[in-house]
Amino acid sequence: MVGSNSPNSSVSPPPPPAEQNQASKHWGVTKSLSHVGPTNADIHRNRELQKFLLDSGIYESAEESAKRELVLEKLKQIVKVWVKQLTRIKGYSDQMVEDANAVIFTFGSYRLGVHGPGSDIDTLCVGPSYINREKDFFYGLHSILNEIEEVTELQPIPDARVPVMKFKFDGIPIDLLYASVSLLVVPDDFDISNISVLYNIDETTACSLNGCRVADQILKLVPNVENFRTTLQCLKFWAKRRGIYSNVMGFLGGVNWAILVARLCQFYPQANPSMLVSRFFRVYTLWRWPNAVTLCEIEHNALGFSVWDPRINAWDGLHLMPIITPAYPCMNSSYNVSASTLRVMLEQFQFGKNICEDIELNKLKWSALFESYSFFESYKNFLQVEMIASDLDDLRSWKGWVESRLRQLILKIERDTGEILQCHPNPRDYADSSKQCAHSAFFMGLQRKQGEVVQEGQQFDIRKTVDEFRHQIKSYLYRKPGMEIYVSHVRRKQIPSYAYPEGYKRNRNTKPINEVVQVDKMSTVSVLKRKKIDGPELERSPEKRASVGPKLQDSVLSERICARSSVVEKAAVIRPCVFVDGVNKQVDPTILKNVRLASNGRDMKLIDRDKEPNATVAMVLKSGEVGSEPVQTNVMRHVYKQLRTPCIF
Repeated sequence: MVGSNSPNSSVSPPPPPAEQNQASKHWGVTKSLSHVGPTNADIHRNRELQKFLLDSGIYESAEESAKRELVLEKLKQIVKVWVKQLTRIKGYSDQMVEDANAVIFTFGSYRLGVHGPGSDIDTLCVGPSYINREKDFFYGLHSILNEIEEVTELQPIPDARVPVMKFKFDGIPIDLLYASVSLLVVPDDFDISNISVLYNIDETTACSLNGCRVADQILKLVPNVENFRTTLQCLKFWAKRRGIYSNVMGFLGGVNWAILVARLCQFYPQANPSMLVSRFFRVYTLWRWPNAVTLCEIEHNALGFSVWDPRINAWDGLHLMPIITPAYPCMNSSYNVSASTLRVMLEQFQFGKNICEDIELNKLKWSALFESYSFFESYKNFLQVEMIASDLDDLRSWKGWVESRLRQLILKIERDTGEILQCHPNPRDYADSSKQCAHSAFFMGLQRKQGEVVQEGQQFDIRKTVDEFRHQIKSYLYRKPGMEIYVSHVRRKQIPSYAYPEGYKRNRNTKPINEVVQVDKMSTVSVLKRKKIDGPELERSPEKRASVGPKLQDSVLSERICARSSVVEKAAVIRPCVFVDGVNKQVDPTILKNVRLASNGRDMKLIDRDKEPNATVAMVLKSGEVGSEPVQTNVMRHVYKQLRTPCIF
């Protein structure tokens, strides 16, 4: 059986006992679609799939598994000591101190038995009722972990939807949650699946507990655990290769993929993994979203927690790809999915369906299914979101905050363009190691919605959208000096070389001021980029505060040539003709006068664009040379657009 020899099997809860007469057993909320087992051809393809997965290195070695178990054992001892210390500090009796206890549970990929090399361990600490999350966990336990030599990259995130503490323990990534249950003493054999654990707790605690409860339910609701695990490992690997594995970005995360695969196993209880992989794409390409995927009946309980039900909650009816967790309180695990990310995933499902059909016809090998998605070759225009910070620790928390809000940027762009302009976020982040400051960047592909009829020259102005997003990002409660964010438009040819780790690509400067994005032959979108320039070449307005972060000339976004007097003078005496989109157009002589007014004789003078009509000219002159375009041509081209097109800057 495929996957039965996986080293993951030894570190996960034992599967339920084999079911008798599975053909007659009812799995899920509907009858199974087929009880047909594998043919000889399916068995052969299954062996080939198993070999490919082993060669791809998705399974963890026995040494790595043993290390994980050792780390978990150390973590268990740490939280026990922590609880006993707090119990004594809070003034409880010696007997209470002796009985005080906390229990560590795992959930996610580790509990399901589908984790791979380098993946994190999702853990939950369950403690007594008198130890709280806000003070005792995020301050008390945080201080203890901070003193342990093996613990690195410690990052508390108390304001997340599910508060979590992230760190590495002896190199193993750990996500640690905390839940305080209504017990004075938590026994070592605490049954987290029992509904009584939800008594007298808040909704945040219920969400923290639900990860373990959901994982246990999934394993109980699939007909063959080993086939489920192998299929899930295969599809998670495929999703990462195709760039659609990220819950925070609006795609699907681990629990989403697990529920989809579990439902597929209910549809085909006798199928082996090769059959299940092929049928996955067939089923979910044809699935009529937003019909929900559920593994069992949605339970309504008198405990009063909110349960996903579009008949009661109008907001639930707006979800585009509902994938419902099987444990009470049942929730939509894929509420992050947007119209743009749903489109991308359906396109990838169709890709998988086509490849699997060719594999079944012996036209292709399994390797064809797992080809990496060429993100930068798939779009002509991109939004580049760059983050910088003073050091790597600051960047880690800053990047996590920005990443968690990128989905909001996508939703805002969809909203402000009537869902005509679509965004495809790349879940991968890129870093420029040549920068002196800590640096990271995300990219989003832009394109017009297919089939939409637009007028020639139609423009998508998303400057206010980007400004709103930046304002939201800079409201970060834990923001420190040096944490900055820059959003700009880049074309494919301007993608920086650090985004191509497997091969060098020429780096070109991004447009520094106001960009008109040609998303196709008929429509454009404008993006405002606020640019900072440091140096003696430009006068600063006296009220402007100096940047507290690293010097911006070390960033791709700030590599600009300052406009000196010679350049300004040269721009002021060129012919009264500009080049706009390949068409020569005459310019009003006042434009040349405006250009001259932007120079103070030696250095360019900064002009308040809200108070002076020539501010646009001044900001253009600041940009210097853009790409290979001479500065004077750049000045006149932008000036013409600024004065002739009201909706552009």
